[in-house]
Amino acid sequence: MEKIKMNTPLVEMDGDEMTRILWQIIKEELLLPFIDLKTEYYDLGLEHRNATDDQVTVESAQATKKYGVAVKCATITPNAARMKEYDLKEMWRSPNGTIRAILDGTVFRTPIVVKGIEPCVRNWKKPITIARHAYGDVYKGVEMKIPGAGTCELVYTAEDGTEQRELIQQFAGAGIVQGQHNLDTSIESFAKSCFNYALDQKQDLWFATKDTISKKYDHTFKDIFQEIFDAEYKEKFDAAGIEYFYTLIDDAVARVMKSEGGYIWACKNYDGDVMSDMVSSAFGSLAMMTSVLVSPDGYYEYEAAHGTVQRHYYKHLKGEETSTNSVATIFAWTGALRKRGELDQNKNLSEFADRLEKACIQTIESGKMTKDLALITSLKDVTVLNSQNFIKEIRATLEKM
Repeated sequence: MEKIKMNTPLVEMDGDEMTRILWQIIKEELLLPFIDLKTEYYDLGLEHRNATDDQVTVESAQATKKYGVAVKCATITPNAARMKEYDLKEMWRSPNGTIRAILDGTVFRTPIVVKGIEPCVRNWKKPITIARHAYGDVYKGVEMKIPGAGTCELVYTAEDGTEQRELIQQFAGAGIVQGQHNLDTSIESFAKSCFNYALDQKQDLWFATKDTISKKYDHTFKDIFQEIFDAEYKEKFDAAGIEYFYTLIDDAVARVMKSEGGYIWACKNYDGDVMSDMVSSAFGSLAMMTSVLVSPDGYYEYEAAHGTVQRHYYKHLKGEETSTNSVATIFAWTGALRKRGELDQNKNLSEFADRLEKACIQTIESGKMTKDLALITSLKDVTVLNSQNFIKEIRATLEKM
C-alpha cells in the first residue's frame, strides 16, 4: 500500500517516562506504516530540557508558530524530588505553561466516549468539554519564602515612576507568599476562543470564577467575558439557539454534577487543570480525553491531558509488564494529523486520522482494552492487553478497515 503523503511537517514534541515509550510504539505501529510522516522534532524530555536550559521548549513553541500544528507527548514538571532524581540545574517551569504563554489561546479538553465505559456520574449522557485558559495565574506565579517577621507588599511602578501599593501581610513569623498575574489581552483571547468554539459546536457555554472573593482579579475575567459577549456574540448565540451564562465556580461544580452534559465549561487556568482531570476520570479514565490548545492566531497544539505515568515507567525499567492506556496519546496524533490535513487540503491525511480514531474505539468496544478500562467496563469477558499489544490490536483493527 502506498503511504499517505504529507505536504507540511508537524511539530513533534517528545516527552518523558512511560508516555515517551508509548510515543515511539505508536509511531512504529500506527503511523509510519501508513504515512510518509514529516515532523520537525523537538526533544522535550527532562534531560534535554535541562541540557538546553529549557531553550528547547521555547524553540518548539516558536516552530509551532511557523508550521501551525504541533503534537506533544506528556512531560514532567519537576518538583524537589525530580530535581534530585534528574540532577537538574534548576526546577524548570511547566513546559505546557511555557508553550501556552508563547502561543496564547485556550485548551479544549473533551472525554473520549466509548460503549461499555459508563460515566461515574449516572446522569451524564453527553461529553462535557472543559475550556481552560492557557495563560498566567499560578502557572506564571512568582513565589517567596518569608524567613521571619516583616512586611510584604504588592507594588506596581508605572512608567512615569509613580507607585501603587497594597499590603499583602504583616508577617509575625515565617511564611510563604505568591504573586500571580494575567493580561487583559489574554483574557480577551480566551473569551473569544470560547465563544467561537461554542458556536462551532452549537453548545451552551458556561463560565465560572470566584469573583465574590476575588473582587478585582476574578471579577476582571467576568467583566471582560460579559463585555465581549454583549458586543460581539449575543446575537450570534441567539440565532444559534445556544446560551452563555456566568456563575460562581462552586455553583458551577454543583450544576455540573446534576447535569446531563453536552456543553462547554470555561475555566481559569488552575480550575481548568483540576476540573478536566475530574471530568475525564468520571467519564472513565484520565487516558480517555482529547486536549488541544487553540490560539487566536490560528496555531494548534494537540496533547494528552494526563501525565507521564511515572509508576508504570518504573515498572517498565524493572522489566515488568505494564498495561498503560495510550488512547489519549493516539488521539493527540490523530487530532494533529487531521488539522494538518484540513489546513493543507490533504483529504487522505484527515480521513486516515478519522479511521485511526474509529479503530481505537472499535478495539475497546470489541472487549480488548488496557487494565484501567477493564476495571470499570460494563462489557463481559474482556481481554486485558499489555501496553504494546493494545497498540498492536488497534493496528490490526485499522488494517481491516
